[in-house]
Amino acid sequence: MKPSIPKGTRDFLPSQVIKRKFIFNTIESVFKIYGYLPIETPTMENLSTLTGKYGEEGDRLLFKVLNNGDFLAGADKDALEKLDSNKVISSISKRGLRYDLTVPFARFVVMNLNEISLPFKRYQIQQVWRADRPQRGRYQEFYQCDVDVVGSDSLMYEAELVQIYAEVFRKLGIKVKILINNRKILFGLAEAAGITDKFMEMTIAIDKLDKIGKDGVIKEMIDRGILLSQAEKVMNLLEINDLAKLKPAFTGLPEGSKGIEEIETILTYIGDSVPELTFEINLARGLNYYTGCIFEVKVDSAAYPGFTMGSIGGGGRYDNLTGVFGLNGVSGVGVSFGAERIYDVMEELQLFPSGVQKDIEILFIALDEESHKYAFRQVIALRKSGISCDLYPEPAKIKKQMSYANARNVPYVGIIGESERQEGVISLKNMVTGDQNNVKPEALITLLQ
Repeated sequence: MKPSIPKGTRDFLPSQVIKRKFIFNTIESVFKIYGYLPIETPTMENLSTLTGKYGEEGDRLLFKVLNNGDFLAGADKDALEKLDSNKVISSISKRGLRYDLTVPFARFVVMNLNEISLPFKRYQIQQVWRADRPQRGRYQEFYQCDVDVVGSDSLMYEAELVQIYAEVFRKLGIKVKILINNRKILFGLAEAAGITDKFMEMTIAIDKLDKIGKDGVIKEMIDRGILLSQAEKVMNLLEINDLAKLKPAFTGLPEGSKGIEEIETILTYIGDSVPELTFEINLARGLNYYTGCIFEVKVDSAAYPGFTMGSIGGGGRYDNLTGVFGLNGVSGVGVSFGAERIYDVMEELQLFPSGVQKDIEILFIALDEESHKYAFRQVIALRKSGISCDLYPEPAKIKKQMSYANARNVPYVGIIGESERQEGVISLKNMVTGDQNNVKPEALITLLQ
């Protein structure tokens, strides 16, 4: 059998895992500085937890898990005969893989309310799964790095999350644009066009503007039951990408005006500390649960001419998400980092720091059997001192051992033969400069530390 893996998934070599951990560790370090606490949730959730939270397109991308045992025994026979896949699935599958980390977090809050203090600031770095069409920067299995606050309406937290975005990407060395909009402003567009009953249809279409263009968005809105005149009204308002100029257009529209006010409050908190932040009226974020400010992060195209990549982060406020689990009146806001795309960006643009792939500090190589045992004792001493090191498994030809050292990209090689063993020294070779000197084991520990 020819080995293979499911589409949309990937294996990662050691060098890739090391780079990915660099990203995760950088993100996590910022989360901790801002006072967020880690949680984890199960890979699988009940489908009743997941469905209806992501919009019609999101529901289609959920991975369903078949019921245990003879799942067909409980299948809807009538649905099977009629080839009604939706009804069949609901009768043979009660669980699904996580689509994101936000909905499971809302469920977590409701179930663990007595164990946490509100406002509760959490971060979560785990895998999620989406039955999406694989393409560059889009996978079916990937990591999300989420940071959220629940239990407060304060817009201070929106400002804090913007600062977290800015700090993480500065630490990673990626120049970005952080886009901000507000679902209330989008609702204001619907108010102005007289289509508040078609708000979700409008936002789903607007969310595709970058992909299908203005004419494509108008066509999609018409296909979703919006009149041409109404669609054109929406598109005309989308040309006003300035808060001050948008205010007059929203006169008498309470929801839209409230959205402008909220963004202005956030900008007051932030001041000039995040120059990467930009208001973007086209930003829609099609997920159903957003109710206030929404965010998206994109690579700054001006900084990297010719480079393109989809969004590498996004999020927003969700006032009603815990309500579907029986807990009303608990507002939340959060953002997510697209770890897979961040990795691809840093790899393609060569933004990883030099030396990040280093896995050990030193590799010992021995030239004879007795020297191999002597070298093993040096490895024991270094590891006890907290220094990562390794020993080639046998005293093979020096060319073979040095080739292995080069393949592992080690900064130092400790060479031990009969003369080094008798003198109680290690011949230390710097693999970068090529310098080679004899050092005592105690001095080696000090040097490597």
